[in-house]
Amino acid sequence: MKIAVIGAGEMGGAFATGLLKGNMFKPSDITVANPHEDKLKQFAQMGACITTDNTVAIHHADLVALVVKPGVVKSVIEELKPELDYDKQIVINMAASVTIAQLEEWLKKNSEVPRIFQVLPNIGIAERASMSFIAPNAKGRECLDKVKAIFDDLGKTMITDERLLFAGTAMAGCGIAYVMRFVRAASEAGVELGFRADDAKEIIVQTMNGAVKLLQESGHHPEAEIDKVTTPGGMTIKGLNAMERNGFSNAVIEGIKASLV
Repeated sequence: MKIAVIGAGEMGGAFATGLLKGNMFKPSDITVANPHEDKLKQFAQMGACITTDNTVAIHHADLVALVVKPGVVKSVIEELKPELDYDKQIVINMAASVTIAQLEEWLKKNSEVPRIFQVLPNIGIAERASMSFIAPNAKGRECLDKVKAIFDDLGKTMITDERLLFAGTAMAGCGIAYVMRFVRAASEAGVELGFRADDAKEIIVQTMNGAVKLLQESGHHPEAEIDKVTTPGGMTIKGLNAMERNGFSNAVIEGIKASLV
């Protein structure tokens, strides 16, 4: 199985990096295409094939992943369309704000459309730790398991209706930035309390790792784990109440919702 990654920007580069670290493809079966060659050198050093020609990239590829800015998806499709083999190739679009209906319209050739997947991951995919949302077109459902397996190897996946893709992006794609902002703020608090900046960050990151493990392994609601460390009159409840007085929960909720406006 071979894959072509069209685009080596932030997300395209993260996707290619994850694939090269993963178990689904040999490095030589991964081709990364980008108009600027300087962005491709790192992938060649990891064993991938590279090219500045998108049409060359898709030759012999079983999967063609479009990982470019939404505004150029149509022009890239117009470039690739004559070379695509709809009987053999699967098209994966990873650009947000483009619908399956638009992709089918742009890709239609002799009244036929290919197997199309909308896949929206986050940049954690570079470390095989993405939360990826997958929505196929009708024809794509016949190979859903194959595409899901690829992204399962790069983190966790959720098959969803197309209407929920953008909400998923707000929670998981934008959510990476929200989590990073929490780490920064909590680290700054640690510095104010007397720790060096690097030590404060390490404390917060490891604490987050522990919280994530507890939720994943136990399956508990977050409040159940909060209750375990919240004692009457203790440090935790004082801190939680201070956060709520300053709008912590509401800020998180409104921030995620605002991403969709």
